Amino acid sequence: MASEQDLLVETVVDILGGHEPFVLTPDRPWDEPLWAALVETGLTGVGVPEDAGGSGGELADAVAVVRTLAAGAAAVPAAEQLLVAAPALLAADLDLPAPEEPLTIAVADAVTAHPSDDGDGPGRWTLSGTAVDVPWAGVARHVAVLAAPPAGIEGSVLALVDAAGLAATSAVNLAGEPRGSLVLDGVPASGALLRPEQAAHVRARYALARAVQIAAALERVLSWTVQYAGERHQFGRPLAKFQAIQMELAEMAGEVTAVTAIVDAAVQGLDRRSPELPLLAAAAKVRAGAAVEVVARLAHQVHGAIGFTQEYRLHHLTRRCWSWRDEAGNEATWSAFLGAGVLAGGPDQLWATLTRLG
Repeated sequence: MASEQDLLVETVVDILGGHEPFVLTPDRPWDEPLWAALVETGLTGVGVPEDAGGSGGELADAVAVVRTLAAGAAAVPAAEQLLVAAPALLAADLDLPAPEEPLTIAVADAVTAHPSDDGDGPGRWTLSGTAVDVPWAGVARHVAVLAAPPAGIEGSVLALVDAAGLAATSAVNLAGEPRGSLVLDGVPASGALLRPEQAAHVRARYALARAVQIAAALERVLSWTVQYAGERHQFGRPLAKFQAIQMELAEMAGEVTAVTAIVDAAVQGLDRRSPELPLLAAAAKVRAGAAVEVVARLAHQVHGAIGFTQEYRLHHLTRRCWSWRDEAGNEATWSAFLGAGVLAGGPDQLWATLTRLG
């Protein structure tokens, strides 16, 4: 008997069947009809408690939705909304926007939040600065901004900004997904001051969300490549019969298996609210990013020239993987963080730390 999560995934797959991936352009920066279909079935609120306006469900349900959409190259801000921004706002006791209104995250170290003196009471802030590389800038109606606090205060401020009326630059990533900047000078927002460890968890959630997407996309790339190698004939036999191709497929499978395992472990850490989440997310993001180079390269080698054509499906995922690899912190950033975290307890605690993370 199919589980509720299996049925949830089947629902997402059925919806994706009516919304084929397309090349994003300035005139079509996201798949608005797909988002509307997800809204209609309550999928943009999965994992968010019903009393907070969501559809209910567990973290695993939200991850399943994000994974399925990532594997389908869906051009919607589901990962940012379900895995990062909405949970962060809930943890900070801030009200959530309606789930049908796209919500995204901005880790904006160049933006400073100041307590508002407009008489509206506590929890009101004014933001100053420019948030750069904002996923789905110009598309998302609301932005959860992780900003710097006033001078002399530790931590960060998580502020919810209504992006209606804010101009966004037209920057995009390699896949064409909007990654513009938002000027927030003098923008009022509701918000909360986060302790340093709380802010670290928000950053970790963002990195883990990208790792979840990469893992799902790489699994699909591997599946397509194995299928293509079995169907495509060269010199009278399938490509998969050639030893060189078999070795490449085996290398791809090893990378995908490793990424899936470490991402699943990090998701479990998030589910049990592990204090080690930042290190778990760092390991997942580093391993996922490293796998992108191998899996995407070999997939295109096996496919040959057809893999690069606009009409073929492969590039929709490989271009996203290359983009997601550098977002929410690249391998260098998270490797340095991971190394410092593992060594923080000194040499006597090194093995204990490694076994906890393992």
